[in-house]
Amino acid sequence: MPLSDKYVAVIGCGYWGKNLVREFAQLGVLRIICDSSQQILEDLKTKYDVEAVSDFAKVLAMPDVQAVIIATPAPTHASLAVQALAAGKDVFVEKPLALTLEDALLIEAAARKSNAILMVGHLLEYHPALVKLRAFVAEGKIGKLRYLYSNRLSFGKVRTEENVLWSFAPHDICSILGFVGKLPVSVQALGSANLGKVEDFCLVNLEFEQIKAHIFVSWLHPFKEQRLVVVGDSGTLVFDDVSVDAKLTFYDQQAELQDNIPVLKLNSKIVIPLEAASPLTQECKHFLSCVESRETPLTSVKNGIDVLTVLQSAQESLESSGKAVYLKEVQVVNG
Repeated sequence: MPLSDKYVAVIGCGYWGKNLVREFAQLGVLRIICDSSQQILEDLKTKYDVEAVSDFAKVLAMPDVQAVIIATPAPTHASLAVQALAAGKDVFVEKPLALTLEDALLIEAAARKSNAILMVGHLLEYHPALVKLRAFVAEGKIGKLRYLYSNRLSFGKVRTEENVLWSFAPHDICSILGFVGKLPVSVQALGSANLGKVEDFCLVNLEFEQIKAHIFVSWLHPFKEQRLVVVGDSGTLVFDDVSVDAKLTFYDQQAELQDNIPVLKLNSKIVIPLEAASPLTQECKHFLSCVESRETPLTSVKNGIDVLTVLQSAQESLESSGKAVYLKEVQVVNG
C-alpha cells in the first residue's frame, strides 16, 4: 500500500522503547504507540502529540500502520513479531530476535510467507565507527584478520529476567560475526551470578576455523568500557565507544625478527575522524528506507538467527560449566 506520512507504530515504550518513540517521531512517521503502562502512554502521548493505546490487536487492525517496532521485553518478541507479520506489517524487532532458535525460525517463516521486511535492532552495526572499521578491514588496512575481542562492561542496571549474556553480548556477537562472515566452529562460556539468580558476569570464547575471538560482559565493573579490538597481521583497529575524542584508532604495527626472535614494532597511532551521526537515527532511517524500497535490511532475519544461534550455544555452555558447544550452520531461506 502507498505509505502515508505517519505509518509506524512503536510497541513497548519503556526503558529503550521511549528512544525509538523519539526517533520515529522526529522522523515524522510515528502514527501510534502501544504499552501496558497508562502512565507511560500519557506522558509520551502529551510529549509527542501521538495516539496511544494499550491494545496490540487494535494497532494490528489499523490499515494505515505499515510498520511495527517491537521494543517489549525479550520473552514477548517472538509472539508479537509473528502476530504483526501475519497482519501484513513490516517489523523491526529489538535484540534479541527471540529467546530460542525455534521461535526465531518461526518468525523467519512468517516474514517469508507475508513477504514482509523484518529487521533486527543490532544498533552497533549503524555506528559510524563500526561502519568505517568494517570498511578498513575489507580494504586490507590491517592485513589478514587474526584475532578479535570485545569488552562491554559497566557498573550498571542489574537485570532479573535475563542474564548479562543475553542483555549485553548480542551487540558483540553481531559485530564479530560480521567480520568473520560465518558462525564459529565452537562456543565456550563461563560466568557467575553474584547478586541474584542470573549471571551478571560472563566470558565467551568463539573458535572459528582460522580466527579466535572472545567477549567479556559484566554489569559489576566499577567503570564503563565498550571496546572492540580487531587485530590483523599488519595493524590493529580499536573502536572505543566510551571515548569522546578517539572512538576509532588505527595502530600501524608489525612484527620483525631480531636474532630470530619476533619483536613487535608500532610505527604509528592514528585517530580516525568520523561522521557525527547518531547510530540510533541511522538505524531507524535504514529501516524506513527498507520499508519503502523493499530491500533486505543490513541486520536481517539471517543476522538475527546467527546471533541467536551463538547466544543459545553460549547459554548451553554456561549451564555446563564451560563445556565447548559445537555449532552447525543454520540455513535460512531469503536471508
